[in-house]
Amino acid sequence: MALQCGIVGLPNVGKSTLFNALTSAKALAANYPFATKEPNVGMITVPDPRLDKLAELVKPQRVVPTTVEIVDIAGLIKGASKGEGLGNQFLANIREVDAIIHVVRCFDDGNVVHVDGSVDPVRDKEIIDTELILKDMETVEKRLDKLRKQAKSGKKEDKKAVETAEAILRQLESGKPARTLELDEEGQALLREMQLLTAKPVLYVCNVDENSVISGNEHTRRFMEAVKDENAEVILISAAIEAEIAQLDDPEERKEFLAEMGLEEPGVNRLIRAAYKLLNLITYFTAGEKEVRAWTIVRGWKAPQAAGVIHSDFEKGFIRAEVIKYDDFVKYGSEAAVREAGKMAVEGKDYVVQDGDVMHFRFNV
Repeated sequence: MALQCGIVGLPNVGKSTLFNALTSAKALAANYPFATKEPNVGMITVPDPRLDKLAELVKPQRVVPTTVEIVDIAGLIKGASKGEGLGNQFLANIREVDAIIHVVRCFDDGNVVHVDGSVDPVRDKEIIDTELILKDMETVEKRLDKLRKQAKSGKKEDKKAVETAEAILRQLESGKPARTLELDEEGQALLREMQLLTAKPVLYVCNVDENSVISGNEHTRRFMEAVKDENAEVILISAAIEAEIAQLDDPEERKEFLAEMGLEEPGVNRLIRAAYKLLNLITYFTAGEKEVRAWTIVRGWKAPQAAGVIHSDFEKGFIRAEVIKYDDFVKYGSEAAVREAGKMAVEGKDYVVQDGDVMHFRFNV
């Protein structure tokens, strides 16, 4: 599944530095606004120790992790909804992504200029929220004009669509993002159709100095208080530390560096897992001599849909799925031993795939 997370924020908050650490793609990270004009795109692998363990047991010819695409989008400024700065381009790029990683600056450094002259993550977040909300209001108003014309026919569903769009507009006018509005299935469908910027799930990343990466600082405390009612995840990362870790190729050197910093793992690992969770994704595995592989699906998908991620023919001709729980695979050490112990389940079309399932599909086309 080609899924994209877009990194957004004001200029000079550390977006490109973080992008480089995530993807080791060496995008331009410079100390001036609009260093990123065209969005940089990179693939990141989702760290999963379960994949490593399966590979250790099966000893395949190759191991293929699952990935998420990360897009580093141009810094946004006040007035972007009206085309200020690179506003129109920024908003068009953000419309294409599945989820938003919103980076806010929570470190003081006189050598790194702030576009508004001072460090205030709450104000910075509000600037971006306002611009996204203004753009969404414009989108909803245009859609409402069309819906109202359609509703003149007197059809019940057209009238309901108008009511839903009006509710979304009221939510935006009150300064709240569209994602915080509770809607029924039809309402959710209209919301998806409109591709609103504030309907996308958000993960906040507080970019801190290296001394604040474990327990935060005054900036992060203020920020967390400001977003406490949003039901959004906030993680602390030092983009500068992550950039240094990304430069270390030797695993032992990385381990030593992390230990010196008091960290168990790179912050980007936490960020990737949080982004994966944000998109409501889970992983299942296929394991054979040729390949041990992780596959990404949406939580709640049934076996035929999961099979379709490998190849559309698998979904069309689905017969059954042979399923081994990850813990059983590890306990017994091989597929043959699991079969012998009677721990392999044979599931049909209604089976809801669970995170960590090791699967083999039978199909006929």
